[in-house]
Amino acid sequence: MDREDVFQFMEENDVKFIRFQFTDISGIMKNIAINYSNLESALDGVLFDGYAVDGFSRSEESEMLLVPELDTLNIFPWRPQQGKVVRFICDVLSQDGTPFAGDPRYILKKMVAKAAAKGYMFLVEPECEFFLFHTDEHGLPTTQTHDTAGYFDLAPIDLGENARREVCLSLENMGFLVESSHHEVAAGQHEIDFRYDDALKTADNIETFRMVVKIIAQKHGLHATFMPKPLHNEAGSGMHINMSLVRGEQDVLADPNDELGLSKEGYYFIGGIMKHIRGLTALCNPLVNSYKRLVPGTEAPAYILWARKNRGPLIRVPYFKDGRARVELLSPDPACNPYLSLAALLGAGMEGIEKQITPPPEMKANIQDMSPRAIREAGIERLPATLGEALDALEQDALLREILGEHAFRSYLSTKRAEWDSYCETVHPWETGRYLSIY
Repeated sequence: MDREDVFQFMEENDVKFIRFQFTDISGIMKNIAINYSNLESALDGVLFDGYAVDGFSRSEESEMLLVPELDTLNIFPWRPQQGKVVRFICDVLSQDGTPFAGDPRYILKKMVAKAAAKGYMFLVEPECEFFLFHTDEHGLPTTQTHDTAGYFDLAPIDLGENARREVCLSLENMGFLVESSHHEVAAGQHEIDFRYDDALKTADNIETFRMVVKIIAQKHGLHATFMPKPLHNEAGSGMHINMSLVRGEQDVLADPNDELGLSKEGYYFIGGIMKHIRGLTALCNPLVNSYKRLVPGTEAPAYILWARKNRGPLIRVPYFKDGRARVELLSPDPACNPYLSLAALLGAGMEGIEKQITPPPEMKANIQDMSPRAIREAGIERLPATLGEALDALEQDALLREILGEHAFRSYLSTKRAEWDSYCETVHPWETGRYLSIY
């Protein structure tokens, strides 16, 4: 799409309002809105104050430019059909026109280009889970689930069916290929899966998906949350990431003659991710709350191991009859910044291939049947148990530092350290309930 195509599209679709969207260091979508009458100059870039954006705030570079990627033009199907609203996803540039080093989208673009220079395309398919909760009389979210349904239930038990259907239809109107949707295991929990694509398009889609889910839920009087563990004693929400690597028509990770269908590169790819997984966890599981999900004894992974069939592995290798291969990472949650997470995963997997990093043997025993002592004696490491522990691992990982770049690396650590410190300093209701009357 070029500028002429853009203006023709706007006129044919009666567009009156345009949103220029971008993402901060924590993965939160931001935007600046303009009227159609200002579009001509805006296509060259819209100035904004980066000082006010999480991770962008360097005073000497506070004024930045949002430059739209024209192919991301999309109509918001839930807005009025007269005087339509559209959006562009934007790159963030410094005033001199160079890419801003702290822009998460630029960081992923760089990593994708590095892989492309070696002939690789990184394909990703996410499995996004979320909760639907009631709101109170002021429209604020509660933790009262919208239904009491379970895995694969349907209406009338699944009361979120209408909202989920509208989300799927809205996504399809925006060009998504929605593969499936269903009620998840916990009350009020849902999953919508959309078709794999290249890493940059997938990261854009994850950001768009989270926006659409929240807006449609609000239309139904509900609150949608991607918080990883909003309810005690209920399953948390994950975002399994299915990864493939192709070179032309070749599935680089696949070898139909191998027992598990993996090529040497496939094993090395797993080895690279496992080598860096402790630092990767700070990116893929970015909240204090993320670590309430990654605990032993649940279906979410807590240990660093991989397997074909067993429940609870960190990495699973699904079986395909047609000779394809993919690597499924089960630890990420839907609160992560998809640009940073996918850039780091691609970089770690690529290092595994380049340095021929062999992963540990496949875990054939069920980790959930093993005692803590047996796990220790087997030498199986645990994922970081807290955000603080994960941030320590990230800070010590030279490869991840290189992938993120110095500015984003420092900004991310600073933002997340402040979050962790605030949590550690806060006295929580559990503590007063447990200790106040006793001590």
